[in-house]
Amino acid sequence: MTNSITYRRLWLPHGLTLGLVLLIAACQPAPTAEPGQTAQSDLSIAGFTAAMSQQPGLIPIFADIQNGKVYLQVPANAPEYLYYSSLPQGLGSNDIGLDRGQLLSLDAKLVVFEDAGDKVLLRQRNTQYRAVSENPLEQRSVEEAFASSVLWGFPVVARDADSLLLDATEFVLRDSHGVARTLAATEQGDFSLDASRSALYWPRSKAFPKNTELEATITFTGDKPGEFVQQVAPDPYSISVRMHHSFVELPEPGFVARPFHPESGFWSFEYKDYAVPIEAEMMQRFVPRHRLVKKDPAAAVSEAVEPIVYYLDPGVPEPVRSALLDGAKWWDQAFAAAGYKDAFQVKMLPADADPLDVRYNVIQ
Repeated sequence: MTNSITYRRLWLPHGLTLGLVLLIAACQPAPTAEPGQTAQSDLSIAGFTAAMSQQPGLIPIFADIQNGKVYLQVPANAPEYLYYSSLPQGLGSNDIGLDRGQLLSLDAKLVVFEDAGDKVLLRQRNTQYRAVSENPLEQRSVEEAFASSVLWGFPVVARDADSLLLDATEFVLRDSHGVARTLAATEQGDFSLDASRSALYWPRSKAFPKNTELEATITFTGDKPGEFVQQVAPDPYSISVRMHHSFVELPEPGFVARPFHPESGFWSFEYKDYAVPIEAEMMQRFVPRHRLVKKDPAAAVSEAVEPIVYYLDPGVPEPVRSALLDGAKWWDQAFAAAGYKDAFQVKMLPADADPLDVRYNVIQ
C-alpha cells in the first residue's frame, strides 16, 4: 500500500519548500521485502533462504513451497554439466508420440552457467563442431565460428563470494518439451500453456551427489482438441503432463572412446573435427558405451574395476519381473566372451534407492 499526496504548486520561500519536501518524504512507508526475501541491504544467500527448505547435492535446491518458488545455488565459476529434459508423465497416445519417460533428445546437452551480472545464462556448447587439439587458440577459433545456444537466463536473487542463487521457477514452469508444438504438428489443436494450472512438483525435485532434478506439472488448454487427444485425456480441453529437468555431473577423465564400425550393427554419435589433417575425414563417429576396465588388464578373463549394474523397477509385476531379470542377464554372455567375469549384472532396485539418483541405472 502506498501513500498518495495531492497538492497544488505554491510559490513558497525556498527554505519552506525544502521543509515540505522533507516532510512528504518522511511520510512515505519504508520498502518491504517480498515474502521469502530479505531486504535489499542483506542479499546473502543464507539470509535470503533462511525460511526455505534446502536439499544439498550437485546443485543445491532451495524450496519456497509456500510461494511456489525454487532456487538453485551454483558456483561462481560453475563447471560444465550434462543437461537433459524428459517427460515422466506422458499424454498416452502413440499416434501423438508424447510418451512416458520420453527424452527431448537422445543426446544430453553440454551446458555451463555464465555469470552476466543481473542474470546467469545457461549456455549450451555446440558439440557438433570441434577442434580436438592441444592448441587452445585453434579450439577457440572453431568455437567462435559456430553459434552456441543460450537456453535460459536465470535472475540472480542473491550472491556470496563463491556462489550465486538463481530463481529457477520460470525455467521449470515452461514448455521445455515442446508439447504445444507437437500437438500442433500432429493436428491435435492449438494448445497453450496455462500458468494458473501449472505448478512445481516437489516429490520429484531432488538433489543428489552427482545430479540435481527438477520437475513440474504443466497444463495446456485449447478449444479444438483433435481425435487422439479426445481419446486419452479425461478433459480434452485441459491436458496436464509433467516435465523433468536433469543436471548431471560430468564423468571423471580417462574414458577411452571406441570408434564406430559400420559392420558392428550398433548406432553411433558423431561430430566434425576441424583439427584433423587436411587429408583425413572430418566426420568422427563413435559408439556410445559404458566405461569398463579390467582389474587385471593382462588376464584373459578378469573382473571389472566397476561392473555395469542395472536395477529393475520394483513396480514391474510377475511374471514379467522374472522374465526381465533372466533376459537382461543374458547380456553377460557377451561380456564373458570379451574377457570379463560378472561384468554385467541385473538386480532389483534396493528399497532405499531413488530411481532419480544417477548412480543407479534403472530399467523402467
